[in-house]
Amino acid sequence: MTPDYCPSCGSAVPENARSCPDCGADETTGWSDEAHAERLGIPSEDFDHDAFVEEEFGDPARRKRPLHWLWYATAVGLLGVTLWWWFR
Repeated sequence: MTPDYCPSCGSAVPENARSCPDCGADETTGWSDEAHAERLGIPSEDFDHDAFVEEEFGDPARRKRPLHWLWYATAVGLLGVTLWWWFR
């Protein structure tokens, strides 16, 4: 059965159309309950969020600390250059 609006992109679908004229979704890619959502970026029921976070971001304790001292040194350097230019 053809939907009135495409569930993938939301555009209007003509009656008895075999696929969406805008995004190409059809019965096998997004209109039916049996359609596969693997290309849509939607995680399945067996998705392990903790394992994903560990894989993507690693152990938070091992992450490098930001270089705050570098920002402070840059600010002091710019202030010094500005003052030197102003009072030269």
